[in-house]
Amino acid sequence: MPLAKNDVFVSFIPEKIVSLRIPMSSSYYINQFRRNVTDKYTIYNSLFAALPFSGIANVGALLPILSQACQDEYKAGKNPVQIINDFFRQHTEVRTERDKLDRLFKFVQYIERQVVLFDAIEDAAFDTVNNIQGSGSLKALYNEAVFAGKTQALKNKLKKFRIRVVLTAHPTQFYPGSVLGIIHDMSESIARNDFHTINEYIQQLGITPFFNKKQPTPYDEALNLMWYLENILYHSIGNIYNSIERDIFDHQYDSDNPFIELGFWPGGDRDGNPFVNAATTIKVAEALRSAITVCYYRDIRKLKRRLSFAGVDILIQELEAILYENVFRPTEQNRVHLTDLQSRLIQIRDLVKEKHHSLFLQRLNSLIHKVKIFGTHFATIDIRQDSRIHTQVLLSIHETLKQKTGNALLPENYTSLDEADRLNILAGLQGNINPALFEPGIAKDTLESIYAIQTIQNNNGEAGCNRYVISNCQSSVNVMEVYALFRLCGWKQDQMPVDIVPLFETIDDLQAAEQIMDRLYTHSLYANHLTGRKMHQTIMLGFSDGTKDGGYLQANWSIYTAKENLTAISRKYNIKARFFDGRGGPPSRGGGKTNKFYASLGNNIENEEIQLTIQGQTITSNFGTIQSSQYNLEQLLSAGISNELFADTRIQLSQHDRFLMEELGRISHQTYQQFKEHPLFLTYMQLFSPLNYYSKSNIASRPAKRGSGGGLRFEDLRAIPFVGSWSQLKQNVPGFFGVGTALQQMKEKGYWEDIKAMFRNVLFFRTLVDNSMMSMLKSFFPLTEYIKDDPQYGPVWKMVKDEFDLTEKMVLELADASILMEDDLPGRASIQMRDHIVLPLLTIQQYALHELRKPEISDTEKGVYEKLITRSMFGIINAARNSA
Repeated sequence: MPLAKNDVFVSFIPEKIVSLRIPMSSSYYINQFRRNVTDKYTIYNSLFAALPFSGIANVGALLPILSQACQDEYKAGKNPVQIINDFFRQHTEVRTERDKLDRLFKFVQYIERQVVLFDAIEDAAFDTVNNIQGSGSLKALYNEAVFAGKTQALKNKLKKFRIRVVLTAHPTQFYPGSVLGIIHDMSESIARNDFHTINEYIQQLGITPFFNKKQPTPYDEALNLMWYLENILYHSIGNIYNSIERDIFDHQYDSDNPFIELGFWPGGDRDGNPFVNAATTIKVAEALRSAITVCYYRDIRKLKRRLSFAGVDILIQELEAILYENVFRPTEQNRVHLTDLQSRLIQIRDLVKEKHHSLFLQRLNSLIHKVKIFGTHFATIDIRQDSRIHTQVLLSIHETLKQKTGNALLPENYTSLDEADRLNILAGLQGNINPALFEPGIAKDTLESIYAIQTIQNNNGEAGCNRYVISNCQSSVNVMEVYALFRLCGWKQDQMPVDIVPLFETIDDLQAAEQIMDRLYTHSLYANHLTGRKMHQTIMLGFSDGTKDGGYLQANWSIYTAKENLTAISRKYNIKARFFDGRGGPPSRGGGKTNKFYASLGNNIENEEIQLTIQGQTITSNFGTIQSSQYNLEQLLSAGISNELFADTRIQLSQHDRFLMEELGRISHQTYQQFKEHPLFLTYMQLFSPLNYYSKSNIASRPAKRGSGGGLRFEDLRAIPFVGSWSQLKQNVPGFFGVGTALQQMKEKGYWEDIKAMFRNVLFFRTLVDNSMMSMLKSFFPLTEYIKDDPQYGPVWKMVKDEFDLTEKMVLELADASILMEDDLPGRASIQMRDHIVLPLLTIQQYALHELRKPEISDTEKGVYEKLITRSMFGIINAARNSA
């Protein structure tokens, strides 16, 4: 078999090992993609035309004509309104607007189901278009360590290094749980070429609703995501653990490190979500405990069929009965505890080894490993809230206690005191406040949520809920206010098994992060808290909001340097920093080739853990099947480990490279800020993109913007609708704007050859450019070219287009490439295929937005066009799932 792209070839030279990466011709994988994805899609897509449902057959015949018309007529310079009107006039008998809209809704329904089909086909072809055992796999990592004489170093690193994948319910995907199940089942049938079953699933798609009729609750979101925990991650993470324990440690692994942990935000993320409360958090924790117990129960029932030996059978039956009670008749008295579960399994294992020739021992060990990884909690619930809420809550507690008990909690001038004085006041707070003293509202719920953490730890173990994330963290006071709230809820100074996690998001906050942590590390009370947390401090960094605030290059470089500075200040006080990255799916929100990003981090960044959020389409694209989940988890593990293990073979950022990055970041930031400050910036998005319709889509429990005011302010706009709206405009501003100007100005200053050398040698910079190319490839300006003739908004469109053209020109020259994503042809083909499928949807959406801008539109017509916009969002965003 030929070498896969970036496979490792090692030649031995006396007393030296040289690692060479020989790129394989990408023709192999692009041919695999065409054979197993493009061709199969063409075949199975034809089945839609035969669906026996109302109006579908006619739509199936007309949609290819509309799709071709879109491609041809955008090239001819026509706009979406002309394309839609010409299509109906030339190819149908439809003449009334009502009939036209009815057909457009049918097209929308049809296309969103085509996207599902394409998702399932790509999932089924995963192992043929990806080199599963190639670069980035655990097998390749082990082989590279063997060749380099670093097997012991690899084992030592594995004993302490881990990744934490945190699932969030952020609204970046529109699939309901029923459709996710169809994608999963259909992909398995496609892999078997089971034509009959595939046809049945396609018929099922035809009559399965694709959108929520009402807004989901946080608990609904949690249950939807638990499908991935039970059906995908439980198995893939278990497989990885087994592989490491067997193949690398030769069954002699003696560390407690689980390699991979799961985090969970639905039910705990309160930031801007008024529908999350303490009762929800406890209910989600119970559901997680129930879900993992079900998984263990299923495995025990399978083991029972094999472990039928004398003595063992009795122990298995006892454990099965205990798990049965916990699944079907859960009570406080009968809860199985982790230590009891582990001891029973170890007793069974010892008996199998001693008296039954270790028969089926690997299967038993696999379950023991899963219990070690997932405990009785399955995934750790994180609590998250905005820092401003905590200040508000403390002031509310102060006022309530003063009224009801006559005792003041804070000085009346608390908010006007300087930072040092407020820290001293907060350090002295303690108590055991009863939330019942308060009226229903944010103060009462915040207190109840802190008490809920204790409840969850008692029921699910400390790992069930042990982190409190503070978004919009801007000072050390923000952290100490949370610490004080825990103390006011009865938590003891030396018994507080909770990590308080500051989240730094904006460019200013990232720059201030080092100073903030320095103040906390030198505060005696907080330092004592860290001693109880084994001198570990988790720090979260927000890629999504960072990019929204400062632009693509500056945000990524600011996060990189913030990590270096935070590592240095933490090491100064013998504290181990753990970085938690708030990432989204597309490159403009920290996504893209994530494993390359982690592999590119230098020696100056703490590298004990990789923690990152996974959301929406990233979950389905990277973790939608056991195979893809295992592949992507291995890529992350390998990236983090190899970054340290083979650091001596990698070129680190030089001082000159840092100067170049500083200048590129500064110029791009300035360019982005100038655009962001344009007086028509937000209204442009509101008029020509679906920004205003995210809140009407019923895909998430939380509102689309922070704050309850009627007007839209940039600071209240969430990163997801911000980035998603640019994506549906096919302009992708957050992924490239400012990059071209920065590169051009540096070239004009005589630094072009230096920047080209940095692109060749520094993986961090190359990854940034590669991900920006992905954002640009997903842009399509002919869709909105009509805006350039608008006297008011034409200049805004031209600003975006000019920067896009400049950036494309500069990055292609930098990469010595002729097309975007030239070194990833299968990825390029996937993006182009998806864009081809949804081009009619984009056209329909722009048509509806245009009609809404007519001054004479009636309220009835307005409602229909708004619904059309909302419905068109589903397929467009779902089709973008390969953005991560």
